[in-house]
Amino acid sequence: MQDFGLRLAQAAGGPGVIYFQGDLGAGKTTLVRSLLRGLGFRGKVKSPTYTLIEPYPLGELTVYHLDLYRLASGEELEWIGIRDLVTGNELLLVEWPEQGRGALPPADLVIVIDYRDSGRQLDLRATSERGRQWLEALPDRRRSGVG
Repeated sequence: MQDFGLRLAQAAGGPGVIYFQGDLGAGKTTLVRSLLRGLGFRGKVKSPTYTLIEPYPLGELTVYHLDLYRLASGEELEWIGIRDLVTGNELLLVEWPEQGRGALPPADLVIVIDYRDSGRQLDLRATSERGRQWLEALPDRRRSGVG
């Protein structure tokens, strides 16, 4: 997961939206942490399980890590100001996006993480032109175990 997160950072280093889906403990937060490291963030990367949103300023780009596991409905995102975060120059990394249905911007890339034997299998789906460009730019995709 850590290696893949670093490679994903090389491909998706600009504004956009990535959804991370998978069971508890599948590695969503580990992947996000590695992606943030690959984008150049050197501070502590906290899980936003209780805060819902953690911002990471990276020069002109701000990365927002959202963990919506504890959200009861997408309306709660409206109450905490999700629309104020979406200005066009941010990268949203969203765990448990189904909990924010109706309030989240659409994903450019959806990553589904499944358990496979003693490891993980990742299914990447581009849902926009930006997402397709990210997938095409992904280094060593065949070696990554990405399906």
